[in-house]
Amino acid sequence: MKEINIQSTFYIFETIDELPEDIFLLMQKAKEARTKAYAPYSNFTVGAAILLDNNQVVLGNNQENASYPSGLCAERTAIYYAAANYPNSKILKIAIIAGSLVNDTPQPIPPCGACRQAIAEYEVKQETPIEIYFMGTSGNVLKSNSLKNLLPLIFDKSQL
Repeated sequence: MKEINIQSTFYIFETIDELPEDIFLLMQKAKEARTKAYAPYSNFTVGAAILLDNNQVVLGNNQENASYPSGLCAERTAIYYAAANYPNSKILKIAIIAGSLVNDTPQPIPPCGACRQAIAEYEVKQETPIEIYFMGTSGNVLKSNSLKNLLPLIFDKSQL
C-alpha cells in the first residue's frame, strides 16, 4: 500500500472590503442575485456571479421546488445560463455568497458537490482554471485559484 497526500491552497480575505475592487464588485453582484433566490423550504439562499472572458457577468441564484430534487443551485443556474448564451466564452471567476435567512452565516460556504462537478466540467472543457470566491452572509471570503482545490480527484471525460 502506498500513501498519497493531496494539498489544497486557499486564500483568506478577512472581510469583503479586503477584496480587490473587481472581485468586490463581482461579490456585490452575487449578493444582489441572492436577494432574488427562491428558497421557501430551506430559508437558505445563494447568489452567484460569473465573470466571463468577454467581460459579461452572469448571475444565478438557487431555485427550490416542493419536489426537492427538482430545484437548482445558484452556481449551476449561472454556469448553464453562461454556457447557453455565451458558448464560446471562458469562465474566469465565480463569486458566491450563501447563508440562512434566519441566522447570520459567518463561515464561508463553498459550492455543493453537484456544483463542484459542474464547475469541474467547464474548467476541464476550457483548459484553464476558474477562480472561485465564496463567503457566508458575513465574515471571511475564501479564494481558490482552481476548482481542483475544492475537488482534487475530479471525474471528467478522460475517464469515460
